[in-house]
Parts: sequence; structure tokens; C-alpha cells
Amino acid sequence: MTAATTAAPAAATAAAAAAAPDASPRLHDLVGIGLGPFNLGLAALTDPLDDVDAVFLDQADGFAWHPGMMIEGATIQVPFLADLVTMADPTSRFGFLNWLKTTGRLYPFYIREDFFPLRAEYDAYCRWVADQLDTLRWGRRVTSVEEQPDGTFVVTSRRGADGAAETWHARHVVLGVGTEPRLPEPLRRLADRHGPGGPVVHGADYLAARDRLRAADSVTIVGSGQSAAEIYRDLLDTTRVGDRPGHRLDWITRSPRFFPMEYTKLTLELTSPEYTDHFHSLPRETRDRLGREQRSLYKGISGDLVDDVYDTLYRLSVDGPVDSTLLTETELVDARWVDDDEQIELTLRHTQLGTTASRRTEALVVATGYAARVPSFLDPLGDRVDRDDLGRLAVARDYSIDGGRGRLFVQNAEEHTHGLTAPDLGFGAWRNSSIIASITGREPYPLERRIAFQTFGRPAGSTATATATPTEEARVTR
Repeated sequence: MTAATTAAPAAATAAAAAAAPDASPRLHDLVGIGLGPFNLGLAALTDPLDDVDAVFLDQADGFAWHPGMMIEGATIQVPFLADLVTMADPTSRFGFLNWLKTTGRLYPFYIREDFFPLRAEYDAYCRWVADQLDTLRWGRRVTSVEEQPDGTFVVTSRRGADGAAETWHARHVVLGVGTEPRLPEPLRRLADRHGPGGPVVHGADYLAARDRLRAADSVTIVGSGQSAAEIYRDLLDTTRVGDRPGHRLDWITRSPRFFPMEYTKLTLELTSPEYTDHFHSLPRETRDRLGREQRSLYKGISGDLVDDVYDTLYRLSVDGPVDSTLLTETELVDARWVDDDEQIELTLRHTQLGTTASRRTEALVVATGYAARVPSFLDPLGDRVDRDDLGRLAVARDYSIDGGRGRLFVQNAEEHTHGLTAPDLGFGAWRNSSIIASITGREPYPLERRIAFQTFGRPAGSTATATATPTEEARVTR
């Protein structure tokens, strides 16, 4: 489905409304804002439901999943069952296996004997699903969401083609705008100064800058997760001694090691409804601490890639020392542009030793991840949107953010309230099933409420004893 064909029904609706201003506008049960995998999955799951009239808006011209990291051969970090719909409805026509069958790839995938799809496959699969849905409206930039006296919403958007304003009326709104690239504070000034095409490249834009990075005399990568490792591995062969004398490729992380993502089965039970219940019930300070401590559970590097990096370094070292340095326990504390040398001077602090050193590089790749954002188009709702004491969205257990009214929901903006299930592709179908249940008052896709062998929190039948946490004790003694 193209942007032009999906725009036609909406344009006709807008024209009809202009011709008959007294006619009541169409009231959708649901307007989704943003079309990443999670809201695309919601669109696929609501498509066969007769009692859900939905429409989904996105400012892009079509679906694209992390195009800047579509490195050849890279896989996603969850099995194929973690597609858009299967964990909610294994019989859905929008499942990954059906895409493989339709495209003639089912038997090759079977013979491959690898549960983890290529990243390019996952992107193509999502675009295949998007092409089959007539509820998607591409090229729509949402500018405001306002609540009406009757509790419904008016969503205003502008078309990318001509900038014309359109309004969409809905009983419920689901935000799926995703996250935005995060830059450490010292690098924001450099990125703003040089702009796109400059020496500072976020991992999200890697492929567009790859040729330029390969031609640079020195490249430094900052980050500790899968994206940093994939970029380092992709650039590593260019450090071959003899081919590129003097070329440097460095990798810096503030983590104590280049750690693999933990993927043991009892650990995977943390991506469960029970653990999400437990995590959500904890005090805000405890949740924030756990979020930092649990990084290796979902922000590490796949073990195979860690081994491949080592094996590649070993292979390259046969011809002589590899001009590459891997630095752990090293934090980037400052960066400045040196005009005379056209290089970035990095100030690095070794967190274990407490020492500071400087290092220069011609180009810098920042693979420090993404951060949730509160879009400005929610501003008209004011205090109708729940926030915590740090200004973040205060997301209820049912993923709503509107004071328990159950009209305004979010996707992948709740890592600080729901934990590591927020960005997890495998849990997306469960969250969508929950949102659909809230919207319809029934469970078209039954929710599994207990799937773990473990018990999180207080065991059933035990007696709770009140014990002050260190934070609580501090409050008492002040």
C-alpha cells in the first residue's frame, strides 16, 4: 500500500466534512499515533475486530524499522515468534510464518534452523503487514491532541504533501511514537555545531555515514550494547595493517566489560506479566535502580557477536598488531572540536582508577541508545496527562496515562514504570492484547496472567512484615 492510496480515504473524508460542516464527524474507537512495530501490531490485531474502528497516523511516508542499522547479516535479538501478532493470535494471517510462506522462504528458513530472523527480514515482514492494512495513514504529522467535554479526543494532523490540516475524532488514543536517539551531554554541542554529515554520528544514522567513516583516518565508537558491537564489527576489517597504515578504530564503554546479553531461561521469565506486575508495584526509586542494574538483561551484546569480534581481531592480528583499542570502565566527560587538526578531542575518565586522559579522533560514532520522549502535541491536555516527580509519563499498569480513565495509552514509553518488557518485541503482542481489552471491555485475545515458574515479590500465603527501606529510614530521621 502506498502513501497515495492510503491518503485517498482520509482526503475524501476531509472533503466531505468541508462540504457538509453540520454533519457529525466520524468517531473512531481508536486513533493510533506513530507506526513502529508496536502500533503496527495493534493495527494488525484490531483489523479483524468488527467492534473496533481504528485509524493510525504516522509522519513518515511508509514503514521503516531502524534503517540506519540495517547492516547485512544482522539479526534481531528475539525469536521469530516475537512478531507483530503471534503471541496474541497464532492463527493470524499477519504472522511471520505466513509472510515466509507467501514469499517462498518458509522451507529455507526451516532448513536454516535459526529462530532469530535477519533484521532485514523483520523489516520486510513488517512492510508486508503494513501493505495489507487499510487503516494506516502515512504522511501525517500530528500537531495536537485535545480532549472534548464528552471525554473523546480530537487529534489534529498535517499532511506532508500539502500541509493541509485534518482532524480525527476518537474515543481512545494510543501513542506509539517510539524513542529518540540519545547523545551524551558533551556531544550535543558538537552535533548541533556540525549538523548532519558532521564528525558526530549517532548509531541510528550509521549506514548513511558508513562510507565516510571507512575513509576516516581514526574512528571512535562509544557505547556498550548490540548496536555498538555491530558497528565495530562492521568497521573492523578496515583496520587491516598494511592496507590502511595509521588507521585507528577504537571502542569505548563505561561498562566494566563488553558484556553479553543474558539469555538464560529463568532470566527470560522477567519478561512476564507477573514480573511486570511486581516491577510496577515498586517505589519509583527502586524501579529506577533496577533499571540501571538490569541493563545486561536486554542491552547487552549477543554472545555470538562477542565471539565474532574476538575471532576477527585474532584473525587480523596474524599480520601484525591491530590498530584498535578497546577501553572499558571509561566514561566520556567532555569533547571539543580542534579546528587546526579537524579532529575531536575527547576527555575520558577511567571510573575505576579515577584518572583522566585525552584522545583525539577524526570521527565519532555514538551508540548510546534511545530515550523515551513526551511529545509536544500532548501539551493541550495539560494535567490530564499523568507525570511522575521527574516529569516522565506516569504509566498505569494497564498502560494508560490519563488518571485511570482508560482513554489514553502509550507503547514503549514505560520502561521506568514497567521494566524491561517495555521495549521487548516479544511482549508487544501481550501489551496490545491488554490495550484492546481495555478499549473493548472484553478479551478478543486472551491474556496470560501467569506464565512464570518463579514468584516475584511476597509469596502467596506468607505474612508481610513492614521494614523501612534505607530511603524511608532517611526520611524518618531527617
